[in-house]
Amino acid sequence: MGIDVQLLRELCDRTLESTHLEGIGERHPGKVRESYVQGGTRTIVVSDRVSCFDVIVGTIPLKGQILNQLAAFWFDTTRDLARNHLLEVPDPSVSIVEECELLPVEFVYRGYLTGSTKTSIWTAYERGDRTYCGHPLPDGMHRHEKLPEPLLTPTTKAELGAHDEVSSKSELIANGAITEERYAEAEEITARLFDAGTRRAEERGLILVDTKYELGIGSDGQIVVIDEIHTPDSSRYWYLDRYEQAMSEGRNPDALDKEYVRLWLGDQGYKGEGVPPELPADVRCEAARRYINAFEQITDRTFEPNIEEPLERIQRNLKNAN
Repeated sequence: MGIDVQLLRELCDRTLESTHLEGIGERHPGKVRESYVQGGTRTIVVSDRVSCFDVIVGTIPLKGQILNQLAAFWFDTTRDLARNHLLEVPDPSVSIVEECELLPVEFVYRGYLTGSTKTSIWTAYERGDRTYCGHPLPDGMHRHEKLPEPLLTPTTKAELGAHDEVSSKSELIANGAITEERYAEAEEITARLFDAGTRRAEERGLILVDTKYELGIGSDGQIVVIDEIHTPDSSRYWYLDRYEQAMSEGRNPDALDKEYVRLWLGDQGYKGEGVPPELPADVRCEAARRYINAFEQITDRTFEPNIEEPLERIQRNLKNAN
């Protein structure tokens, strides 16, 4: 299990930064994913870009392959809990999905008092807030401590280049972003998914610390889980057997997610404003190694990287799929 570090260094020069594919629909770029919409389907290409503080800060080798395949794993294993949009995975970095109308809310589930961004629950708690997204928080808690119960803490879904903003159930309903009925349904769906993710992570020696879910409305008017689920980009994972020692030593728990990149940027004085510092090869390779470890530990499968030139491979596989 794992991967050769020298190979990762070589792949730093062959990352998938962007695509401009023809014949598969209108292109819609995102921070990490690029979508092509045609009729009732959407082709999602997961690039190797990494976004921190809502800013694209560089690329990580193999990241798109890992995220796409891990999302597919979770979509497959949670189909009995919630309908999702996945139809086909024709390429390691590509998914073909059902086209849905996006709900303008990100549903963030949090199990621990942690985070490093300006909108994180820990940042709010540290400055003295004792209500977060409409939820009361007790006094006397410490950073990275488990919350009394998991909390659904929604944020607004910002346009590309803008920052998501924390909100609450009452605010979102009051401003018309979502109806009370839709919110209740989304709350039930995401609670089931977070519980399933938490249990799977624990079985595999991990803690699912927090995660975000994106939801859409299908052509039949029903809620559909979209985008990605329980990946190291949308979720925070810690090693279960190292958590208590980290807490006793007053340090950050050992993680398997992009928080490593966020913390490195923070050490350079970058918090999302201005031009980010260039990610060194060592940081990019270590991030890739952590993503691979997350895939293998969660799925109990060996990650098999495809090291072909990514654009040529994607174009060939999409052509063969049609």
